[in-house]
Amino acid sequence: MTGHARPEEAVSPLRRLTAALGLALLAAGATAPNALAAHRTHLGEVRVVARFDRSAGQAAESIAVEPGGGVVIGMIPARQVVRVAPDGAVRVLVTMPLPPGGGGTTPVVGIPVVTGVARSDRGDVYFLYSAGEGGLTGIWQVRAGAPRLVVPLPADTMPNALVIDGERDRFLVTDSTGGRIWQAPLRGGAASVWSADPALAPDGFFGANGLKVHDGAVWASNSDRGTLVRVPVVAGGGAGPARVRATGLAGIDDFDFTGRGTEILAAINQSSKLVRVGPDGAQETLLDADDGMEGTTAVVVRGNRVHVTNGANLAGDNPDLLLARLRR
Repeated sequence: MTGHARPEEAVSPLRRLTAALGLALLAAGATAPNALAAHRTHLGEVRVVARFDRSAGQAAESIAVEPGGGVVIGMIPARQVVRVAPDGAVRVLVTMPLPPGGGGTTPVVGIPVVTGVARSDRGDVYFLYSAGEGGLTGIWQVRAGAPRLVVPLPADTMPNALVIDGERDRFLVTDSTGGRIWQAPLRGGAASVWSADPALAPDGFFGANGLKVHDGAVWASNSDRGTLVRVPVVAGGGAGPARVRATGLAGIDDFDFTGRGTEILAAINQSSKLVRVGPDGAQETLLDADDGMEGTTAVVVRGNRVHVTNGANLAGDNPDLLLARLRR
């Protein structure tokens, strides 16, 4: 069947997954304190831009920034893509239909979900839909009238993060259950596995999760293993051997670079934190539950503006979008 999920259909399956996810991530270990540089990056002027409807399944998962200060966000169990204006107004762009079988075959989570979002330089908006069925799972484009499937992915994949590698005109996608990074032409078409390095593999739940292209390499987070992984891009655009660049980040979700070398801000879903990770792997919590973090899922840095989403899928009931100012 197709259509919108009722609130109890959208929320309760995700809540049933919470205990399993928490246990799986706890096994990865706790964040270890490390020595930090004297001149530290920190955040100020933290404020809520928009609040979402948790009862309708709007667990904010990912962020793509638009010109003018607006953002596009993927909503996991609601199967939605929404646009948030700079003034906080929220508009639903897409609600994906339930698969004919209901989506119970979606890997690990057992419900169909919208996850990563991305925006091209010319303004096209793309998103990931994981439905446990061929012909629905893959990269979709937001279009007036109805979304369009651009790149199909196998039914047994759990596509999670989506980035556009503009230098090579391709999409890159993490597959959290397969422990892989897929690639596909930006024009659309068939996908292929770009890297299946063991450092991307899950350990019971989610492996490769967040994803960024930075300074000649592709970086990914591994939720189960609590790591940040760097995969160099070799001649011809292929993948070199992965190297773990940071550990002790149990439950890491999305992340982004601050603009200071390889310094990173990481969203830690399990413990509801936003963490600074230095080039040497040293870590410092910048925001936590006392600052309003509830199941922190994603972070995007643009200049000195930092957007953060709370999915409230593992803790709390207040999914929202925050904006903070990056200070040196």
